[in-house]
Amino acid sequence: MTLNSIYNLLHVLAAVLWVGGMIFAHAFLRPVAVSQLEPPHRLKLWKGVFERFFPFVWLSVILLPVTGFLMVYSIWQGMATAPLYIHLMAGLGILMILIYLYVYFVPYKKLSTAIIISDWPAGGEALAKIRFMVGVNIILGLIVVIVASGGRYL
Repeated sequence: MTLNSIYNLLHVLAAVLWVGGMIFAHAFLRPVAVSQLEPPHRLKLWKGVFERFFPFVWLSVILLPVTGFLMVYSIWQGMATAPLYIHLMAGLGILMILIYLYVYFVPYKKLSTAIIISDWPAGGEALAKIRFMVGVNIILGLIVVIVASGGRYL
């Protein structure tokens, strides 16, 4: 197995974990939680889900740019000679990371504080911001998947 194949494997696994986890939470877990749990229990559920999911997102946020740029430099010797789809993938990936950092350091912290002090309306507002930003990241992540898998053929 070559270094590039190891980088690629880690890159794809990190992307699948992050994007797939967001899709599961947003499209499958959320509707059930909304239909079956009152706000205090729902907010506590989401806090628990994020506590388990976010360490994997942090791993993805580290692995994706590291493995991506290692592949760029080993295959094209840098971004200057990399094809357009690589630039698109990198730019969208960086945007996704910035969105995640915002989610983690702003509304997730507000959600955590709201739960501690039992401020359910503030917790709901924070969760709504998280949900919106996760929705944006899902769209960006799916675009990245399309660009990554089909970009070389355009």
